[in-house]
Amino acid sequence: MHSVSLDIPVTADSAIVWHDDALYLLDQRLLPRQERFVRCDDAAGTAEAIRAMVVRGAPAIGITAAYGVALAARRRYAADPADWRQHLEEDLQHLAAARPTAVNLFWAIAHCRTLLDGVDGDPFLPLLAEARRMHQQDREMNRRMGALGAALIEPGAAVITHCNAGGLATGGYGTALGVIRAAHEQGRITRVYADETRPWLQGARLTAWELVREGIPVQLMGEGAAAARMAAGGIGWVIVGSDRIAANGDVANKIGTYSLAVAARHHGVKFMVAAPTSTIDPDMPDGSRIPIETRAEDEVLCCAGQPVAAEGAGAWNPVFDVTPAELVDAIVTEKGVIHAPDREKIATLLA
Repeated sequence: MHSVSLDIPVTADSAIVWHDDALYLLDQRLLPRQERFVRCDDAAGTAEAIRAMVVRGAPAIGITAAYGVALAARRRYAADPADWRQHLEEDLQHLAAARPTAVNLFWAIAHCRTLLDGVDGDPFLPLLAEARRMHQQDREMNRRMGALGAALIEPGAAVITHCNAGGLATGGYGTALGVIRAAHEQGRITRVYADETRPWLQGARLTAWELVREGIPVQLMGEGAAAARMAAGGIGWVIVGSDRIAANGDVANKIGTYSLAVAARHHGVKFMVAAPTSTIDPDMPDGSRIPIETRAEDEVLCCAGQPVAAEGAGAWNPVFDVTPAELVDAIVTEKGVIHAPDREKIATLLA
């Protein structure tokens, strides 16, 4: 994994690029100040890019993992055409260990395993073709979700979003930001209020970057301002993405989503989750079982590498929280909208 420049237009919809027989990922840690790519040539580099948050967002992590499996298969088959499968399994486990919460990662790896069962000979080209298909399919699904979600928004209101669920977090177009993009194109929303999203500032660095480039009016605010903004009126929806949705409709998303949902319910603001069906984990009975990643204390105690907290202070740094299904007004997927989600409705959609 190493940083390079690519001679291509840099947009949110080109954050994952297969080029010159390698995987290139727009380094989201550097945005908005620098627009550079990280080149991945094998599973180890791909897993490190996921772990280090070069790429983030559940759908984008899944797509990246699929390309990572193809890279791993190419290397393993070239080294040992007779026994590549056994060695490839080590790479799949390495990829799966990169991030624990985003279910799309495990879905993509399981999907690639199933594909491998029917492969005779060199597995690289079939796996690469499947990764590209998954990439394109995600873009198409996001556009369908955008249209379905936009139809729920009454014209003339502003919306709030949290973290980044745009083209950068997906194969292109976005989930929550896909809904916002579609709604803006239709003249349904007047403004977007984006939470800055500490400690990685995905809202400030990434969501604002995407919306400004799309010409969508955006105002940044600290998470602590969201309830006051709702109380002031004029907010129609809170729109977020998700990293995993349990079988009962509980939603794991970036830390701070739960408090937004509580504030939205108190103020009569509707709460929408936009996510592909691959984000739904039917084997996870409810949100209490979802593994929540906890990252290093320094991410909270520092900002841009500079200490901001009193020396000797500790930090609690969960990356995600779980919003109970009863606080969610709608889950928007590529297969349809689930209003007031519960176990039965989700099972029906998946069936």
